[in-house]
Amino acid sequence: MNNLVIVGAQWGDEAKGKLIDYLAQEARMVVRYGGGNNAGHSVKVGDEEYRFHLIPAGILHPHLQCVIAAGTVIDPAILAEEIAHLKQRGVELHNLYLSAAAHVILPYHRLLDELEESRRGEAKIGTTGRGIGPAYADKAARIGIRLCDFIHPNRFRERLADVLALKNAILTSVYQHPPLNAETLFEEYAVYAEQIKPYVCDTTPLIHAAAVQGGVLFEGAQGSLLDIDLGTYPYVTSSHPIAGGACLGTGVGPTLIHGVIGVAKAYTTRVGAGLFPTELHDATGQYIREKGHEYGTTTGRPRRCGWLDVPVLRYSAQINGLTCLALGHLDVLSGLDEVKICYAYADGHGRPLELPSVDIFMENTVTPLYETLPGWHEDIAYVRDVKDLPSTVLRYIQRVEELTRLPIAMLSVGPERSQTIALKPELLHAHRA
Repeated sequence: MNNLVIVGAQWGDEAKGKLIDYLAQEARMVVRYGGGNNAGHSVKVGDEEYRFHLIPAGILHPHLQCVIAAGTVIDPAILAEEIAHLKQRGVELHNLYLSAAAHVILPYHRLLDELEESRRGEAKIGTTGRGIGPAYADKAARIGIRLCDFIHPNRFRERLADVLALKNAILTSVYQHPPLNAETLFEEYAVYAEQIKPYVCDTTPLIHAAAVQGGVLFEGAQGSLLDIDLGTYPYVTSSHPIAGGACLGTGVGPTLIHGVIGVAKAYTTRVGAGLFPTELHDATGQYIREKGHEYGTTTGRPRRCGWLDVPVLRYSAQINGLTCLALGHLDVLSGLDEVKICYAYADGHGRPLELPSVDIFMENTVTPLYETLPGWHEDIAYVRDVKDLPSTVLRYIQRVEELTRLPIAMLSVGPERSQTIALKPELLHAHRA
């Protein structure tokens, strides 16, 4: 099996975790390469549902290695809780590895995240308040605390005292907030350090060795349109969810990546503020939200819902180098008399645009142009063979392929592992000759 990057082709929440879990059966390693506990993956196996916030979705397969790489930011309290919860449910964790170079999220990151978001007032970005942005900001400013510091008490105490002096100055002077106590914080988090210390190592050579042999799945978090450089700035995350982030966050060179699978819903959702041309503010949007259970895995926030946005998928194909799509949530559209696909935008002058641009991201002055297709009322959640899908569903799938100019390699008709239909398995698994 080749090395594959699994990315969200929209604004996140596309069910990447389900595809990772599905492909992990033949993989050697699953690597989470960016983001933090602002992203959640849900995996359903039979009657059991697992919700992951930091640990890779592949952890349900004890035969493979699961790595949280250097490009991530880790909240030790959340990770320790997730580890304890999985152990209670009988999940093996002998195959979990944490990069010593990953940065740590501490209470002052979460506090500053909330205070800054509140300061923005009506211009709020819609962050999760998990401290992700401030932690990445410290990383870029070279004042972050890494796991290799965190798990050694003396180094952690020294680094914490230095950083907290600056953070307390900001808290008290800018936000008029009481300062945090370094010793209290140290004592609380030293406990988490001991709990996660057995999993910490230098993951770069570990990942590289596996990638040379093949069979590594690079697990993206969030979606491509939330990339810090190429997304709908400033309503973005603070890392690189795109395929290039897999190299940046792990130390694996691009020549060892053999394919990129974009995961997309049969409609579009996003959480938080920012551009969303196809958003529905009517009963159809509410129907999609409720039937699709469109509420955040991590935050529980209701997601904004709208029709499938092909310009977004074309843009995602461009910036990721997508080799195919995995199209999910088709069952959610069952029950609608008609379904729409946005095939292009009209700009402020009425000119059609096939791809978004930076100006569109900033100005949000586009009108979606729709193509209407007949809907379907059949319950397709129990279909396991493409031949058993209604003709209207097959037409929808074909039209998405035509408009995006990408082959659809997999369909999903429900959240369970078994509710998966492989159309072009050779693209999903990308076996080398």
